Amino acid sequence: MIQSLRNIGRLMRAVFVLSRHDALFPREYVARMPPSLRLARRLLVLGRAVKVGDAPGVRLALALERLGPAYIKLGQILATRPDIVGADVCDALKQLQDRVPPFATDIAVATVEAGLGRPLEQVFRSFEPPVAAASIAQVHPAQTTDEPPRTVAVKIFRPGIEQEFARDISAFAFVARWAEVFSKEARRLRFRALVATLSASVALELDLRMEAAAASELCDLMADDPDFRVPAVDWSRTATRVLTTEWIDGVSVGDRQALLEAGHDPAQVAITVVRSFLTQALCGGFFHADMHQGNLFVDAEGRLVAVDFGIMGRLDAPMRRFMAETLAGFLARDYHRVAEVHFEAGFVPKVHSVENFAQALRAIGEPIFGRTARDVSMARLLQQLFDTTRRFDMELQPQLVLLQKTMVVVEGVARSLDPDFDIWEASRPVIAQWMADQIGPSAALRDGRLALKAMIGLARDLPQVMANLERVAQMLAGDGVKVHAESIERFARAQSYRIRHVQIALWLAALALLILAIGAVR
Repeated sequence: MIQSLRNIGRLMRAVFVLSRHDALFPREYVARMPPSLRLARRLLVLGRAVKVGDAPGVRLALALERLGPAYIKLGQILATRPDIVGADVCDALKQLQDRVPPFATDIAVATVEAGLGRPLEQVFRSFEPPVAAASIAQVHPAQTTDEPPRTVAVKIFRPGIEQEFARDISAFAFVARWAEVFSKEARRLRFRALVATLSASVALELDLRMEAAAASELCDLMADDPDFRVPAVDWSRTATRVLTTEWIDGVSVGDRQALLEAGHDPAQVAITVVRSFLTQALCGGFFHADMHQGNLFVDAEGRLVAVDFGIMGRLDAPMRRFMAETLAGFLARDYHRVAEVHFEAGFVPKVHSVENFAQALRAIGEPIFGRTARDVSMARLLQQLFDTTRRFDMELQPQLVLLQKTMVVVEGVARSLDPDFDIWEASRPVIAQWMADQIGPSAALRDGRLALKAMIGLARDLPQVMANLERVAQMLAGDGVKVHAESIERFARAQSYRIRHVQIALWLAALALLILAIGAVR
């Protein structure tokens, strides 16, 4: 009860702060508001604490900054979408990416010493004031005590950030729980699952050792990509609240003019941003899920460099296949196949028609082909997609939440670099290569080898299985076996699961033998 009251209080505070900054019902849009919203605005914005001349985007940025890290994250996403919030609001929200007021350097020094267990002078020869401050942490340039010394970036958490996030997540969970009680739409969108996914992501983000591990894993994944790289981690100077990596000299992707002056082609950078993201998600199933302009740079060699690996996403093999086949179907304008993929994945209830769903997808896809990004309203397209999912009772897939959010951000970054950017054409080579790797002859042979390995394992276990069956037969021949009904049900489920996997292994093995036979005939 006490926790619920606290959550209500925090939500009321959010409404109050947004209203006081005239960011909840901006005065610029009063003429388009229904009477009920006009009345609500009149009641909520009394005594607002902002200057009359402040622009809507400035007011919104100030409100989100005051509300804390979770709300700042929302602002960072909106800052990449001028086509949705408008160029003026977008420009104002960009300050949330790397210009949040820093905390004192002496607090940062104390955090480093506590985390690494050594005096600062034993770790760093020099330690400079922060050069970037974000919602969760700030970054200090420093030089190590090595010979020769190395220039590094030291990321340090803000004081009390863990407690702030815990309060925000609790309030979001409170809203999600009650929303699902009263709203069918909230249940369809699985608000509670969405908050659970966010909570798990935040738990990883609030341990900088996990961020260091994520950076290392992504570096290995993208090692063969000449256009993308990840800063090296200094593990000896990394702890729960301190992360040290190599220093990156580069131009921010958010500064288009600086890219031009440095001799880089913004249009090519836009293509690299999208293709590197798709390579991560499709080929490795592990992707940077916070690819806004503040986290992307271009180095002197023209390579895209990503920083800040606190939010990462994962896709299992079936979900990666679903994503690739969906994108490939749209690229080929094969809407029936896209519809089939959704039904095969179980995302659309079978009470609906594949043909009708394909028709709905065609209504979304056809209007955007052959048109430049400048001519396509992303806000309208997103609304169409939302309406379609609601019409066909599609549930939100938690595993795809970060992917969907990141795709919106990535496309927004690309469009800020090239207003005529075509995400479909940029995506085509990566998707085509993935489909060839996963569905072509080499993939069939690989799956066949895995199936044969599974068959060998089953053959190895067969004697033990037969021995177990013999013991059961002996028990049944005696006094019998007494088993609780619940145990029988669990056993049946387990055996059904094993049988399905044995059948799959047998079919794959047969397929592998068929492929090998065809190869031998040739």
